[in-house]
Amino acid sequence: MMGNLPPAQNALFYDFCLEKHIPKNHLLRHINQFLDFDRV
Repeated sequence: MMGNLPPAQNALFYDFCLEKHIPKNHLLRHINQFLDFDRV
């Protein structure tokens, strides 16, 4: 369906940046350097 979304539905879409919410020293950041998802 084309057109404007109802106001209640607009809240479902928002900008979220993981870089801003995961601390620099978090374990997942250290693991990330060893993972390669290019083939997935």
